[in-house]
Amino acid sequence: MNSNELGRRIKEARLAKKLTQAEVVGDFITRNMLSQIESGAALPSVKTLQYLSRVLEVPMSQLMPEEEASPEGDGSADYLELRAQYLKGAYSRVTQAPDIPGYADEQNALRARSYLALASAADSSDIAALQQAAEYAKKAAQLSEGGIFANSSVRSEAMLLLNRLAGQLSDYYKSMIDSELSGASIGGD
Repeated sequence: MNSNELGRRIKEARLAKKLTQAEVVGDFITRNMLSQIESGAALPSVKTLQYLSRVLEVPMSQLMPEEEASPEGDGSADYLELRAQYLKGAYSRVTQAPDIPGYADEQNALRARSYLALASAADSSDIAALQQAAEYAKKAAQLSEGGIFANSSVRSEAMLLLNRLAGQLSDYYKSMIDSELSGASIGGD
């Protein structure tokens, strides 16, 4: 993304609304940060861009400059689509989505929550589903540990779920062994 063009568009939208930088930033970002964004010295996060779009009452697409050098863009549209998939509950699609360059932390946070949701929804009467759920809970715990969006509550929830699933799997395997042993005792007498 061309930071100079983005900054120019944000500044033009602000001036068109006859707003000062202080009026735009509110409590969300600092005036200094907005100044850096408008000058092209800094790129806003997707969340900041959404905020500015809302405050300036212009669609994000109007603020975003067209990509010239990279046909793939900066990944923000892909990330927003992935986030929309998560919000719709399409958790498998989120976990299987290809990596989005520049959005590893954001994508891992969505993947962690998606794996946790998939693990939580497992059918407890199906042993294969329980085994898969345990794998999902493990992945959720691992993904929730890293990056700037590390989330200890997601990790804790995943570990508690993994513990419960391990207990259910243990009970299942114990009943199999007990059944085999009782069958062997009957046949061996």
